[in-house]
Amino acid sequence: SDLQKQEERGELLQPLIFVLLVLCSVLLYFKVSLMDPGFVKPEEEEGEDKGQGVVIPQIPGDIKLRRCGYCLVKQPMRARHCQLCQHCVRRYDHHCPWLENCVGERNHPLFIVYLSVQLVVLLWGGHVAWSGLDFEQSREWLQHNIFLLVSFLLILIFTIVVLLLLVSHLYLISCNTTTWEFMSHHRISYLRHSELENPFDQGMILNLWRFFC
Repeated sequence: SDLQKQEERGELLQPLIFVLLVLCSVLLYFKVSLMDPGFVKPEEEEGEDKGQGVVIPQIPGDIKLRRCGYCLVKQPMRARHCQLCQHCVRRYDHHCPWLENCVGERNHPLFIVYLSVQLVVLLWGGHVAWSGLDFEQSREWLQHNIFLLVSFLLILIFTIVVLLLLVSHLYLISCNTTTWEFMSHHRISYLRHSELENPFDQGMILNLWRFFC
């Protein structure tokens, strides 16, 4: 049959890989959106304080960890209360409206993996849409290609958005800073009173290694 001939020629391998990538992207989306991003729990306060003191000795010793005015837990260094999630999040990066969840210490690496897989899917889909366009000059050109053309333009827009997000996050990770710290540097006490511009930066390679590994 035609299906068997296509399988023998390896023509079914690429569609299968594409479907698997789409499925992987969907699973990553639900994983990142449903998992605990690193909520601070009252019973973890002492352990968090001790652990943070070892990792970042550059922080001035006169800066005391503050107690959150909303959930009343002692905030570890780099944590922030999210009004939408109603929790303090360790190593808070941002609240993602697409995920309806915070991006924090626990799900930030998976968030980067999700963006990477999503970018591959979008680039692949854009290539398929572009290759399917028929550029022969005729009066019915737009009628025959309108669906693929709109699909390609939408994919292009989403690709640019995802690419910018991924590049910006990788840059911040390589500097060992978060989106919140980057945007609100002047309002954060442990950064404002630090002698170093970024006391968490330990070099690009070590920053990436500690984040992903």
